[in-house]
Amino acid sequence: MPSIFPISLGCPKNLTDTEEMLGVLQARGYRVVTGDPPADIALLNTCAFIGPAVREADAEIKKLLALKKQGYFGRVIVAGCLVQREKEKLLRKYPGVDAIVGVGDVPNIAGILENTAGGGRNAGAIPRILTRREFRFPATLPHSAYLKIADGCDNACAFCAIPRLRGGYRSKPIDDIIAEAESMAAGGVKELSLVAQDTTSYGIDLYGAYRLADLLRALVKVSGLQWIRVMYAYPERVSPELLEAMAGEPKICHYLDLPLQHIADRVLGAMLRDSTAALIKQKLKLIREIVPDIALRTNFIVGYPGETEADFQALLAFVEEYEFSKVGVFAYCREKGTRAAELTGQLPRAVKNRRSAALTGAQSRVIDRKNKKMIGKEAQILMDMPQFGRSQYEAPDIDGGVNFTSRLSPGSFVSARITGAEGYILKATLT
Repeated sequence: MPSIFPISLGCPKNLTDTEEMLGVLQARGYRVVTGDPPADIALLNTCAFIGPAVREADAEIKKLLALKKQGYFGRVIVAGCLVQREKEKLLRKYPGVDAIVGVGDVPNIAGILENTAGGGRNAGAIPRILTRREFRFPATLPHSAYLKIADGCDNACAFCAIPRLRGGYRSKPIDDIIAEAESMAAGGVKELSLVAQDTTSYGIDLYGAYRLADLLRALVKVSGLQWIRVMYAYPERVSPELLEAMAGEPKICHYLDLPLQHIADRVLGAMLRDSTAALIKQKLKLIREIVPDIALRTNFIVGYPGETEADFQALLAFVEEYEFSKVGVFAYCREKGTRAAELTGQLPRAVKNRRSAALTGAQSRVIDRKNKKMIGKEAQILMDMPQFGRSQYEAPDIDGGVNFTSRLSPGSFVSARITGAEGYILKATLT
């Protein structure tokens, strides 16, 4: 029985691809090594969204090839977005790699591994239809999982290479998603985080209408699921119908990941975003009117080409005023092949680093204020580890959580009272 050692880089959407590849391989008799090598095969699923992700993937390939020379692996297979970006150039750069697996070749992973003589060249076309995979190997905690409801992207953000890497937007049919969710729930999953490049565009390609609210109303009927979380929502498509579904269905977490990227109209225009400052502020007001206790996570890019000091100060003031629950701050990376890479007004790294630090500091002050308001409040906590869990306001892997001094059962829900906080980590006792 061949053994396979997996490594998955990048976002949760990439992780679902890894789980699908491992599921196919396990069904074909491969044994997944979840500890340390050695193994017959190392399978690396890469990210290539931004320069640091590419550098991380390159470093991981070099490490795996060195381990292969030392006898820890018989073969090294590289998959994912870096393959889609580099294609056969990757094999020329790393001749020790035995095969490459493009984003569109995930279902064919077993055949590719069985035909790697001379270097497999598999970075073909992205399929036009996204359907449920029959097999999936869980790579997350047993009680929490990601469910990819769509892939690809039709947005034309100037800084982003995702449409080039993962193709156009493709929704998974509702029946397939429900069947996948039922299978996960039967296996013990209690929390589902819905992922896509843009969850709020769900259904537009299949049904001619945005159907995320309908999907949520179907998912809450799945027995065993207790939390359903929405990630990667575009502000212009967050509708009253979606918010009312969130407010009215106890299983839907009062949490929304809303990557805004900036607030200055000049910068948003240069990014080719559909949003404006006025639209964003109106939508935030609507969200908090319909779901008053909602936790909002967002991302911002600082140092975008042409971003003036006035643009950045507007962003700084916006973060201070609107008090997001979580903020990811990214210094702009010039990505070859994107429209933004050709823009004039590229800023020095020192400016980008200074602005990144300033925005991070502003968000830290916001969190300190929000934490003080949390002291004494009660919350339901899903335990991830014996002394660490999360409320509905924290997503797995990317947000903070809640620490306990007592040991509790992972996968269980407990009632707790918040007693303290430090940054994104809260402290609590059982009630």
